[in-house]
Amino acid sequence: MASHIPDGYSAVTPWIVGPDTAGLIDFLQQAFGAQELSRVTGRNGRIDHAEIRVHDAVVMAFDRPKGWPPTPAFIRLYVEDCDASFARAIRAGGTMISGCKALAFGDRVGRMKDPFGNIWWLQTHVEDVTANDMKIRGQQPEFVEAMKYMQDTLATALR
Repeated sequence: MASHIPDGYSAVTPWIVGPDTAGLIDFLQQAFGAQELSRVTGRNGRIDHAEIRVHDAVVMAFDRPKGWPPTPAFIRLYVEDCDASFARAIRAGGTMISGCKALAFGDRVGRMKDPFGNIWWLQTHVEDVTANDMKIRGQQPEFVEAMKYMQDTLATALR
């Protein structure tokens, strides 16, 4: 019997709808070593459907139809090395929003905007933190400052 989720997919598959899906695919390949799985181009030359594997997830994308409003995506991507992946994404054309910081819940996190307006949270889980330890860390100045920095830089980027 077939699984209700096709092989190679997960229960949640995000869509990125933007102005230049071909450019997005190129960026994802350069920044994250993504693999293009499929591309359907319509008669007008627009990409009507594309599937891209980014690490162990599939992201779907298509060119925004005329008249649709911009709909930038917010995506969390767990990577093996937050700092190295962040640097690679910036070299590929991303724009820094928040440099990589250790946060109270045990992840190292950096944020960047891709050339198409999508915002990526690049994260590496570096330690398991209990709920009690997270509560204590939530009061420690270094973690309070790191979270404030993350919130302020995102707010600035979205203005």
